[in-house]
Amino acid sequence: MGELTDKAKGLGNQVAGAAKEQSNDPETRAEGKAQKAKGQAQNLKGKVEGALGDKI
Repeated sequence: MGELTDKAKGLGNQVAGAAKEQSNDPETRAEGKAQKAKGQAQNLKGKVEGALGDKI
């Protein structure tokens, strides 16, 4: 995937995860926390790809 794709998916997962973290259901909150972390990792991956360019 490209830099922008990873960043966009990461942001989407972060937003969705943050929304789920506001739930009253503990299982949904845990799912939201995991989704938010996944989004942060995708965003970081996009930043690394952007910094390295075509080297990877």
